[in-house]
Formats: sequence, C-alpha cells, structure tokens
Amino acid sequence: MKLVFATNNKHKLQEVKEIVGNRVEVLSLKDINCYDDIPETGSTLEENALIKARWISEKYNCNCFADDTGLEVEVLDGAPGVYSARYAGEECNPEANMHKLLQNLTGKTNRAAQFRTVIALIINGEEHLFDGVVKGNISTEKMGEAGFGYDPIFIPQGYNLSFAQMTSEAKNSISHRYRATEKLSKYLKENYD
Repeated sequence: MKLVFATNNKHKLQEVKEIVGNRVEVLSLKDINCYDDIPETGSTLEENALIKARWISEKYNCNCFADDTGLEVEVLDGAPGVYSARYAGEECNPEANMHKLLQNLTGKTNRAAQFRTVIALIINGEEHLFDGVVKGNISTEKMGEAGFGYDPIFIPQGYNLSFAQMTSEAKNSISHRYRATEKLSKYLKENYD
C-alpha cells in the first residue's frame, strides 16, 4: 500500500517511516511533485491536519495522511499550541521559537508541557483522526543537538534527558508522533492487511 504523507519535513518523514515499517510505502509531497504551500488556517491541530490531508486527497486523488503537532505549555494556557511552528513570527525558525518560549517562562516554576500530534488519514474517501500525547516539562536551557523543533528544551516525563539528547530510537519509542503513528499503523493493519 502507498500513502502520501503531506510533508516535506525530512525529520518527520524519517520518524514516520521508522514507526510504520515496511507494511506501507510512505511517500512525501516531493515524491508526488507537490510543491504547494498548503495554508494551515485552522484554529486547532485537528483542523490543520484535515486541511492538509484534504488538499492532497482532492488535488492528487490519492490516499494520504497529514499531521499537525503542537507544544502545549500549561502555564501559558496551552500556547504555543497550534502556532508552535511560527510562535516567534511568520518568518521565524526553531531557534527563535525556543528563545521566545524560554523568555516567556522566565521566573515560572510550573514548566509542565505536552507535545500533541494529530494525524488525519484520508483513505478510500473516508477521514480518520489519530492523536498522540507525551507529557513532560520545559527545561531552563537548551540541551542536546539531535532532533528538531522544540526537542532541545522538552524533557519527557520520567526522563532527565531532552528529546534532543535521546537517540532517535529512544525518542520514537515514546514520542507524541510515535503514539499517533502507532494508532494509524494499527488501524491500517486491522483494516487493510
């Protein structure tokens, strides 16, 4: 089975391929020659994942899935949330996002946060949603060089390493994307194997 993953983020693509394994051939947007800048205008992770999946499904007439991920910080009322990728502004980068988040948490003792991923699958015209959550805390400084996004400042519950200090295998075994992708993988196995 072939499924298009509505992303060109090579880190996400690699993570998902490692989790799904050989059962499904996961293609990127580049693999189908899609270079569209798909608007993410939803106010929730679910809406954004569905917007991306519907865009690809309708325009390229293929089975596909899309995800949206947010870092939700308790003391910031769930921010940056759906705006995680552009927290420091439209033209920002991960460094700027982390810097802004750490500044906004200066002096705060409650650093509880969670990463949440929502995957929208469109297969044979049917829509399905899968989510995954990992709880943890925001560190006071960046730790580690691996991973991407907010990984250097997110410490998952039960660990004293940031996601960026873990091997990809260790991170993938507990991450929000892993948990959502596992649900997707289980659904595909039960219904399409």
